[in-house]
Amino acid sequence: MLKNLSLRRKFTILLTIILIAGLALSGIILSTVLRHNARNDVAATALILMETMGSVRDYTSTQINPELADQLETEFLPQTIPAYSAREVFESFRANPDYRDFFYKEATLNPTNLRDKSDNFETQLIERFRKDTDLKEQSGFRSVPSGQVFYIARPLSITQESCLECHRSPEEAPRSLIERYGASNGFGWKLNEIVGARIVSVPASRVIKKANQSSFLILGIVFAIFIAIIFMVNVLLNRQVIRPLKRMTRVAEEVSTGHTNMEFEATSNDEIGHLAKAFRRMQLSLEIAMKRINRNTHGGTSGSHSQGR
Repeated sequence: MLKNLSLRRKFTILLTIILIAGLALSGIILSTVLRHNARNDVAATALILMETMGSVRDYTSTQINPELADQLETEFLPQTIPAYSAREVFESFRANPDYRDFFYKEATLNPTNLRDKSDNFETQLIERFRKDTDLKEQSGFRSVPSGQVFYIARPLSITQESCLECHRSPEEAPRSLIERYGASNGFGWKLNEIVGARIVSVPASRVIKKANQSSFLILGIVFAIFIAIIFMVNVLLNRQVIRPLKRMTRVAEEVSTGHTNMEFEATSNDEIGHLAKAFRRMQLSLEIAMKRINRNTHGGTSGSHSQGR
């Protein structure tokens, strides 16, 4: 099939195949690289939010709780709980469209508020932190009923003695806390113990969408560059190769029919120019050979006439 195609079409087909293969390979590599970069970008935002929530927790523990310690004996104020404060502040963050898809949870093995109870997956993360105290962060993808999410988790440990006032034992906890949540959950905590994990999650579609947007943009640029290259190669091929070859073909056909006055013109010093010079030398050799043949033929005819007389 290719034998019957012109040189230009052969080159176009070859370059098109290269274009398709290049786009496919570029797509695979770009998808991997950009997804990794998008994941790091989302993770960096999640970590900033997590650090902010950590600051909210510290502020609640060191500034709010001491001021309201006496009042807590008669009235429980959820705003004085670091986990509650952090979660409420995070919900305020989510009012901003940039953070709407982010979710924050202080997953705890034995929480006072069962809203913070860790599920099976979160429990595994916490147990991993408890077994390996040098492990400071975990991240990845997980499946939830709403679909795939990307998460990043850090250990949640008791670092302040004031936190144990509500979590050491039911007897030491404020009476208002017991009346609201009961005496069954959220007790027995110890100082420096890892009791849970702070987890920020975001739908995986956000990571994938961010990567795909960059992929489509870059692949579009690559595609446009390849098309421009194919066009330029075709123009260059037509000018530097196809036209000179067609011209030499016409001259060769003319010479073959006896029009030896036609000349092979060498317009360049590249391979096409060298080919034209070679044809020119062949043409000259053919002219010399034809002259010799004509001379010998005419000479032989003259000799025969002489002998006849």
